[in-house]
Amino acid sequence: ELVRGKTGRVYGSLVSLLTTMKSLPLAYNKDMQEDKEPVFDAVDTVKQCLPVFTAMLETMRVLPENMLAAAKKGFINATDCADYLTKKGVPFRDAYKAVGQLVYACTAAGKTLEELTLEELQAAHPLFEADVYEAIDLHTCVSQRNSYGGPSVAGTTKQLELINTFLKEREGD
Repeated sequence: ELVRGKTGRVYGSLVSLLTTMKSLPLAYNKDMQEDKEPVFDAVDTVKQCLPVFTAMLETMRVLPENMLAAAKKGFINATDCADYLTKKGVPFRDAYKAVGQLVYACTAAGKTLEELTLEELQAAHPLFEADVYEAIDLHTCVSQRNSYGGPSVAGTTKQLELINTFLKEREGD
């Protein structure tokens, strides 16, 4: 919790620095004297947090089943549900509205999108078909997010490779 709280201080230093740098001319400016304090404060704060964060990571226990249960409660697949309809030619605005109605109904009934029957889905929009369940499956949602830095297995594997390469190159430093 303390490390999370310290991020506000680091972000504050960033905003202070960006505000100071805003609209500076290309040459030296006396305003630059004000950049030192936020930079040093941010560096000192991060240095204090790293050992705490490292110890937390070393003792952390990952519970995939708890992570999946928590993810299901947040309707993170609502956009994928709307995208499903847009791929069938529905304007996104209309798809968004239909999915919004479904999320509202799910919230009232204590359900997730995956728990709705096909009939309930089709009541919101007639273009829902049985294949929607694959489209809104959380594993499918994650695997389709394959942009640079995305959460797909391929994207995560690539990021881990880059981090390991970076660390190996700096082992001697």
